[in-house]
Amino acid sequence: MAQAPAQDKRNKTIVRNRFGFGLGTIGRDAIYSMISMYLMFYLTDVLQVPTSTMWWVTAAIIFTKAFDAFNDPFMGILVDNTRSRWGKFKPWILLGVVLSAVMSVLMFTDFKLQGMEFVLIFLFVYLLWEISFTANDIAYWSMLPALSQNQKERERIGAVARICANIGLFGMVVCITPITEALGAWSGSLQLGYFWLAVIASFLMIAFQLVTLFFVEEDRSIDSAEADKTTFRDLLTVILKNDQLVWVVLAMTLFHVGYTTTTSFGQYYFKYYFGDLSMYAVFGLILGLAQIISLVIFPIFRRRFKRETIYAGATIMILVGYVVFLLAARGAIFGVAAGGLFVFIGDAAIQLIMLMQIADCVEYGEWKNGMRNESVTVSLQPFIFKVSSSLASGIVGVTVILSGMKAAIGPADMTAGGIRIFQFAMFIFPMICIVASYLIYRQKYIINERRYEEILADLSARRSVRG
Repeated sequence: MAQAPAQDKRNKTIVRNRFGFGLGTIGRDAIYSMISMYLMFYLTDVLQVPTSTMWWVTAAIIFTKAFDAFNDPFMGILVDNTRSRWGKFKPWILLGVVLSAVMSVLMFTDFKLQGMEFVLIFLFVYLLWEISFTANDIAYWSMLPALSQNQKERERIGAVARICANIGLFGMVVCITPITEALGAWSGSLQLGYFWLAVIASFLMIAFQLVTLFFVEEDRSIDSAEADKTTFRDLLTVILKNDQLVWVVLAMTLFHVGYTTTTSFGQYYFKYYFGDLSMYAVFGLILGLAQIISLVIFPIFRRRFKRETIYAGATIMILVGYVVFLLAARGAIFGVAAGGLFVFIGDAAIQLIMLMQIADCVEYGEWKNGMRNESVTVSLQPFIFKVSSSLASGIVGVTVILSGMKAAIGPADMTAGGIRIFQFAMFIFPMICIVASYLIYRQKYIINERRYEEILADLSARRSVRG
């Protein structure tokens, strides 16, 4: 009888963790997508930054993202080594979300500067945003392996988190054009429309992160086996000796370079290629719902199929979607939507699987190297996103200039050569990256369900010996 209340408490903790962790992503992903996907459009089409300055701004974005990406593992060490009454994740989550919210608002503030003054202030604010968001991002996702060691429960937590993240992401995709226009009409300019949207999104980011801070409870007993702190000297050892982590990072980076390049072209596609920017919101709503549905049904498919089978099917679906998207007639929303559905349904499944692969590498690293480093291991996920986003921003910035979009007003101003440059960058190049990513995964990743259970059993035996 005494076990019933304890089990009931555990069940409540599981449910609370599942939804409390997931809800924390809504505001984060809304503000992240606003900056990662729409900052370039804001600079070129709202602030109308001159082309000569945009070259410097593009270089600043690439430099900042690259710097912050390589800074991620060092932040992971700081989080791993944190010991406080609130655990090692929550202090960094709180500090990071408050500072990144402030920087997000400043990012869309018009300081009325020109030339190198504009570039330097932009670089300063963007760098501080990247660092503060990193602190929050690494601590947040590092908490996932500490919530459960059960693969299926991790997948449930991850699925809820990805669903909530997609609500935030595609909420921004759907709302950014109509809301910025409405706020712009109310405030007097489209630039102020973007500013007030950044204020609203930043407030939501803090609010939803507070849900995670107050309701999620990590399992600190998992970490009890690790007494020693990880030093900066240990960093490369922790990463490079975890061979599965290295292969996952390479595969994920290639996948996200392709995917992020495509999504970053969204507004440009509908304004300069499709010919109707207002359809972007409709397109985003359809695809957002598709991704959420994909994540909802993922656990159902997992009961019947292994991860590798789902991964293969999702990759084929994405490639088919790209072909349909590429061949769709300009101005034909049905063909565009059909191609987008295939791409985004497959993408949702693969992103969830990749998140689980990173989480499983925590136990693999502990089993192989004798140290449990959640934050250093999981820091490679934002590292991947930032390297991918950096490369995608560079590709978009260069493509917009070389294709003639920077000087164009609408589709009629685009040349045939400019369209071909744009199509290659948005469709062909991403397909090459995604195929390469899948081949690496198939050849090098070995932590399947059976292998993972063997690792857990061995770790459990070692911990029992240590007492």
